[in-house]
Amino acid sequence: MTTTAHGYDLATKDLDPPLAIVDLDAFDANAGDLLRRAAGKPIRVVSKSVRCRALLERALARDGFEGLMCYSLAEAVWHAELGTTDDIVVAYPTADHQALRRLASSDRARAAVTIMVDSAEHLDLVDAALGYGHPEIRVCLELDASWRPLPGVHVGTRRSPVFKPGQAAETARKIVARPGFALVGMMAYEGQIAGLGDAAGKGLQNRMIRWMQRRSAAELTRRRGAAVRAVREVADLEFVNGGGTGSIETTRAEDVVTEIAAGSGLLAPTLFDGYSRFHPRPAALFALPVVRRPAKNVATLFSGGYVASGPTGRSREPSPYLPEGLQLLGFEGAGEVQTPVTGAAARTLRLGDRVWLRHAKAGELAERFLAYHLVRGSEVERTVPTYRGEGQNFG
Repeated sequence: MTTTAHGYDLATKDLDPPLAIVDLDAFDANAGDLLRRAAGKPIRVVSKSVRCRALLERALARDGFEGLMCYSLAEAVWHAELGTTDDIVVAYPTADHQALRRLASSDRARAAVTIMVDSAEHLDLVDAALGYGHPEIRVCLELDASWRPLPGVHVGTRRSPVFKPGQAAETARKIVARPGFALVGMMAYEGQIAGLGDAAGKGLQNRMIRWMQRRSAAELTRRRGAAVRAVREVADLEFVNGGGTGSIETTRAEDVVTEIAAGSGLLAPTLFDGYSRFHPRPAALFALPVVRRPAKNVATLFSGGYVASGPTGRSREPSPYLPEGLQLLGFEGAGEVQTPVTGAAARTLRLGDRVWLRHAKAGELAERFLAYHLVRGSEVERTVPTYRGEGQNFG
């Protein structure tokens, strides 16, 4: 679909930039494509990739999306108490004593929220925060899903120390034997497949990534299957979560996986442009005003230094999107107070004109804006707060 800046400019003509929008047609199309790719396996919505309650609720309202995966326990308790959903998994272990106390004191939150653990030390931390004899806390055991083809070679994110099926079973036995905890789920996130585009580079690089991903997926299928079977001999698991936006096809094929985690595919940031298996529509954009014309082929935008987390490099910078034909200056990049752009389109820009950009990572854009304007066609349907707009900062 060909997109022009005109519709977005018209929709937001009465709003002052900087501002951020979500294109509802693109968001809904992306949600439908995620469900198509999942082929009937439920999708748990990853909140860190959205960070806007209205959009999370919009996704959850569709059949096929079931529950949230939050990045913070405080965030999970907030959603549980608001009634966003009664099925929430916290993807990362917590050391937040205050959030643990809020969890323990709320019957509603305890019934809805499952925290992440990968060792008995995490149980010790909960006991230290709540004291012995605390109410039962639901826990999920994380299996490390990285690929380790040779001794000392680690491909993927560094997460859980639980890597082998025997380690998973041993840790599960420790959880089950511990008063105050119920082991209800397992999770494994294959970041080297889900979070690494296989069409983002040049020919040889792409072929190497695909080679790695095929072998990693085959190894993980065997190991995750063995680990889940071993843990199921210890505990009656309610769910086994795996995958991410970039690995739905391989994750859905594993019989032991009962649900898939996905979120970035809803908003389609630039880091998800480089996949051969799917092509989401850019849904989240932000507009910056032109405030200087230092040269005929350069227009300077106000602010814009919204650089994404992860390894430093050009891939983490925001990207000019509309009008087409703009790029950042290599020497300045996207700056705290100004962002120069150049290219053929820069010659036609005037003071006050808008340039639309895309963020590299989906959810982090919401940390920069108090609200998203939900756009359909050339109109703003409604304006909704981001987490920041609701006064929430979960770190």
